[in-house]
Formats: sequence, structure tokens, C-alpha cells
Amino acid sequence: IMNISYNWLKNYISLEKSAEEVAKDLTSIGLEVGAVETRQSIKGGLEGLVVGEVLTCVDHPNSDHLHCTTVNIGEPEPLKIVCGAPNVAVGQKVVVATIGTILYSGEESFTIKKSKIRGEESFGMICAEDEIGVGESHDGIIVLPSDVPVGTLAKDYYQIETDTIIEVDITPNRVDAASHYGCARDLAAHYSVYAPENKLILPSVEKFGVDCNCRPIEVTVENQEACPRYSAVTISGVEVKESPSWLKNAILAIGQRPINNVVDATNYVLHAMGQPIHAFDADKIKGNHVIVKTLAEGTKFTTLDGVERSLSATDLMICNESEPMCMAGVFGGLDSGVTESTKSVFIESAYFNPVSVRKTARRHGLNTDASFRYERGCDPNNT
Repeated sequence: IMNISYNWLKNYISLEKSAEEVAKDLTSIGLEVGAVETRQSIKGGLEGLVVGEVLTCVDHPNSDHLHCTTVNIGEPEPLKIVCGAPNVAVGQKVVVATIGTILYSGEESFTIKKSKIRGEESFGMICAEDEIGVGESHDGIIVLPSDVPVGTLAKDYYQIETDTIIEVDITPNRVDAASHYGCARDLAAHYSVYAPENKLILPSVEKFGVDCNCRPIEVTVENQEACPRYSAVTISGVEVKESPSWLKNAILAIGQRPINNVVDATNYVLHAMGQPIHAFDADKIKGNHVIVKTLAEGTKFTTLDGVERSLSATDLMICNESEPMCMAGVFGGLDSGVTESTKSVFIESAYFNPVSVRKTARRHGLNTDASFRYERGCDPNNT
């Protein structure tokens, strides 16, 4: 199943029709739609969550880790809230879930109610990132910039979007449609006869340019049968951080989890254009040399999920001069990926032999968004 965001699709084709009408058109041209549903970039749309300021914070009289706070959320009276976070402090701007707010965790949900915690009343909850779906951290409560006005709705601060998701059932012969641009291209071909005003919009590349060749990394493809084309670019001066709202919203809408701006950008390109790309930390490419080759039977390799795997002599690998870094077209390695300390990235955009990728993915029990597309044959002219 390919999740197509109606908002995202409109980047590539000028649409006047509703999402439901577009879904019917996709089915009529052979891209069968299984479901159409309205979805918010964060489940529940952050309804009931508001920015507050911590006015007072004292230790709970009956607990060694809880705090009793009062929080101004713009109402006539501040809220009394019992909070267990170690980082809560006076003066902070925080996100407050008011009484009646429904919070979601996967398929489960719970409602914030007035409660008594070890004898002290609490009229809401001060939230951590993972509790409201805006991040993974549970180290402490969210502390917002001091200039965010009290009473700001969290859905406005986080720029929550409402979208319509079109679930397209991709048959094995239609990998060309396993992307937003691919579906837009098919629709444009259909509309060229029936509604020629709906034009295909090619993404602009006019801003792309090479500033310098100050980070050269040599690429050698030893196995050209398994890798007929390998394209790459290095980007220096990278700051790995949280993605901007528009990117997080796009990733969330199609059911993915934002990770950081570099990883999210690679996922965005995959779902936008159908071309898997992979980002390496350039400083971890030993010898400044990328070698695409197979390794000896039984070579050990630890993948991103922390599992040590025993390689086959036919598994195509992306290596540096000393060691393997990635299972080509399938899964990245634990030690070569992007982290918060990454300053330069090497971005791979390649075409790998579908049979080679399929055998490696099946052999190791791996099924990724990249392998799904490579197994069915990506466009080598798209790299």
C-alpha cells in the first residue's frame, strides 16, 4: 500500500477536484484505491493543548520526586498541576493538557481528568514530547521559547495540518506509481484527455549548485552488474536537528515518524519521487573512498537495528576502504549513519539490480521502503 497525501500530491499536479474524486480517477486508470481517510499530521490534532507559563513550583509534601505547580494558561485563575518531570521550573513556557483533552499513543488513548495525586489536586498535565506525538523524548517536559505567548494553542504553535490520505494498492508491475510524483504523472496523462487544465508540475532544481569540491569522496563500483548506476553528492556544514514543520507534517501524514532533518529529507525524496536515497556521515567514510562490492561469505555486519548479520558472498555492500557501511538498497549500517554530531553527509542515489536486492532482503528477513522499490525496478535515469 502506498499512502498518498492529497496536500503533497498537489505539489506535482494542479488539482481542482476533491480528494475523493481524485481517488475515483486513480482507480479508473488502474491504480486501485483501497481507502480514503481524513488525517491530521498528529492524531487528535493537539486539541485541548495550550501554552502555559509555570508561576510557582514547590516540592510535593508527600513525595520525593513530584512537584506542585501553578500554571497560567490565560484563564482568570492559574491551574494547579502536579508534575513529576525533573526539569520543571518557574518561568518556563510549557505545553498543558487541560481537563477533557484526549491524548493518543498508537491505537490507545486516555483522557485528562481532574485528579488527586498523593493528596494534592491536579487540574491538567504538563506534557513531554512523546506524550503528545511531537517527538520521541521523555527526558522531561517540553520547554518552549520564552517569547511564545501564554494561551497559544498547541495546534497553532506546531502548525498541525489536516490532510486526506489516499491508500493506493500498488501491484508489482506498477512501481512507477510508488510515489507522489508517479501518481501525479499518471493522473496528468489521464487528464490530458479529459481535463487538460490539470497540468503536471515538475519539481524545480534551479537552486541546486556546487559551491565547492572541498569534500571529494571517490566512488568505485566493482560489481557493475548488481549496481549499473551510482550517483552521489557531498554536503558540508550540516547541522543535524529537528525538521521544519512542513517536512514533519508531510512525513507524519503518510504514517512515518520524523527523526531528524537529514533522515526526514531522504524519506521525503523517496515518497515524493520514488527514488530511495541514503545519507552517510562523510567523516565515517574511511579513506574518503566508497566501494560498491560483495564481500567474503560469512562476513559479519551490524545493521541499524543493532542486529549482527552474517553476509552472503552475493550480498551487494556499500563499503569504505576498511569495512562495510550499508546493505545496498536494503538497510544501513549501525556505525555509518547520521547522528547529532554529523557535520558533513555523503548522499547516495543509485540504481541496484532488482534481483540482487530481492535476494538480499529475503535472505536477511528485511523489508524496507527502499527495498520495496528497488526489488520492483526503480528508474535508473532518476538517480
